[in-house]
This record gives sequence, structure tokens and C-alpha cells, in this order.
Amino acid sequence: MTHSSTTSKPIGTGVLARHQAELDAGRFLIQRCGACQRAVYFPRVLCPHCGAEEPALVAPAGTGAVYAVTTVRRKPEAGGDYNVSIVELDEGVRLMSRVEGMPPADVRIGLRVRARVVVPPGGSGIVVFDAITGDAA
Repeated sequence: MTHSSTTSKPIGTGVLARHQAELDAGRFLIQRCGACQRAVYFPRVLCPHCGAEEPALVAPAGTGAVYAVTTVRRKPEAGGDYNVSIVELDEGVRLMSRVEGMPPADVRIGLRVRARVVVPPGGSGIVVFDAITGDAA
């Protein structure tokens, strides 16, 4: 992956650049291998399961469950505490992110969550999660 000298956005046409361009456009994609049909995340040139070349970028269901979580402590004037979570998507892949919209202490292993993409002004798109409540959980 190549980065420009003034931003952290990847440049080029590789799979990481295409993945980041989709995130920057507000779309969260994972890969699915056409040979073994397994899901892959973080995007790679070769399927880590069977070695097939460049699995296709596809839209996941966007739902999953918190697999692990920790709370990062910060002073209130620095923004306060936040959680760092590993979320296992329903497709079976895991990614590190955070669960927003609830106190960090309320984020628990097994909590059902839904992905959404956040693109800060002038920044790069990232995936964060919101808790699924009610019958949808």
C-alpha cells in the first residue's frame, strides 16, 4: 500500500485503495472468495483460506456481535472514555472498531451490533457499530 505524504489515504488501484475509496463513499465492503466462498476481511490480494486471487468486494449483512471489548480511559477534557471492540460479522470475519451511542461500560461481549460508515469532513471513511435493540437484536 502506498500513502501520499500529506494524508493517510491510500493511493493507487490496489485492493486496499478500492476498499478505502468505497469507505470514503460511505459503503462498507468485505471480500468473498469465488473459489472457496469464504468471507475475507481485511481486504487482501489472495484468499487466506485457499490462495485464490483477489476475492471480490461484496456488501456484508452489516450485522454481527461484539467478540471482545476493552475500555480506553481518558480524562473528560480529552473526550472521556471510549471502547475498542472486536466485532465478528455474521459472515464470520472479525474487525476492530468501536460501538457508539452508548456508555463504554455498557458494551458487552455478545452485544448485537450493526455497522455504519462514518466519513469525517476531509477524512477517511471508517466503520463503526451501533447496538441493535429490541426484536432486531
